[in-house]
Amino acid sequence: MHILIKRLAGVFVLLLATITVAQVNDAQTPVSFPNNYVKQLNLVYTKVDAWEGRLDIYFPSSKDQKVPLVINIHGGGWNHGTKESQTGFESFFKKGFAVVNIAYRLVHEGEAPAAIQDIRCALNYLYEHADGFNIDRDRIILMGSSAGAHLALMAGLLKNNAVFDVHCKSGNKLEVFAIIDKYGVSDLTTEKVWKSNSVKKWLGTHYKDVKFVKSVSPIFHVDRNSPPVFIVHGDTDPIVPYLQSKSLYQALLDNSVKTKLVTIKNGKHGKFSKEDRRAINEEMWRFLETLGL
Repeated sequence: MHILIKRLAGVFVLLLATITVAQVNDAQTPVSFPNNYVKQLNLVYTKVDAWEGRLDIYFPSSKDQKVPLVINIHGGGWNHGTKESQTGFESFFKKGFAVVNIAYRLVHEGEAPAAIQDIRCALNYLYEHADGFNIDRDRIILMGSSAGAHLALMAGLLKNNAVFDVHCKSGNKLEVFAIIDKYGVSDLTTEKVWKSNSVKKWLGTHYKDVKFVKSVSPIFHVDRNSPPVFIVHGDTDPIVPYLQSKSLYQALLDNSVKTKLVTIKNGKHGKFSKEDRRAINEEMWRFLETLGL
């Protein structure tokens, strides 16, 4: 009986290891892109001490006309996640978009505002190298999920405010065409968000500095010149309160900024159904078309 239990335990450990490997491999599935596209991986867009900020770009090989770009920012509570985990850009490729995946400093590599600084640097880099990738600087979209959505909002709503451009100052006009916000945090000063472990860790030494916390909260950067924002959020999200998106949506409306809030009924923190994902995609493209894309 004792030997049997040992054997079963061994089988369980082996099975668990196999599942873990499968999960890691699934997270690193390469981006599938059309035959007329080329890729450049791990381009260094900035350096901060020993850390190198890298990005992957997929763009059409033809130089016939400049193409729009979507910059995708992974989530993970500012403390985990990789650019390699981000796939599924078929609808953008079908529309002829170039696509970029960005790595940024996680909290163990730099507390707030490090991640914001990195996304701004990546945006600067892509503006500077737009001609080489045949990118239309006037049609650049920032997109992210969860913490990635927070960073997309911050980088886009800052526009030409260079307050966080400490590692990559330039004369570029950093005004994006639109922002796609998938269940992101908009106001870190609200009690439930401010007290979350991820936010505490990311804010670090700035945790009790209200002025700083406001400075890294997208809602406080909304004004009448803000870029259009497409928002998606589940109304039963247990991680980022749905109220975060409702408040941002209202702030955008109050400033006459073009916006759309898609509410997923009974939706959690992402992981929406296939039907919901399809509906979100359709709503997103309808919104972008109204902007003349």
